[in-house]
Amino acid sequence: MSMPKLHVKAGDTVEVIAGKDRGKRGEILKAFPRDNRVIVDGINMVKKHQRPTRQMMQGGIVEQPAAINASNVLLVCRNCKDRTRTGIRVLADGRKKRYCKKCEEIVDR
Repeated sequence: MSMPKLHVKAGDTVEVIAGKDRGKRGEILKAFPRDNRVIVDGINMVKKHQRPTRQMMQGGIVEQPAAINASNVLLVCRNCKDRTRTGIRVLADGRKKRYCKKCEEIVDR
């Protein structure tokens, strides 16, 4: 069984297009392709009850971002600064890169 692909990856800036945080932007901290989910910094914050540990002596309620479905986010293009769909373009040397469908610029570094 092959690993499923996502249209975004860790480090990308994305905008939420559906759900309670619609319109907010953030950076992807972690991507889970098998589950089709991503964790975005500052989006879908949930409260978690934390027990005191040796690293964190003070227990309590901490807020942390939870995973959201990857279909609910769109990549923000670095060039046109707008959310956009992406496509795959094969370069002359055979490498595959993502590109912005609005401004036709390569998105990958």
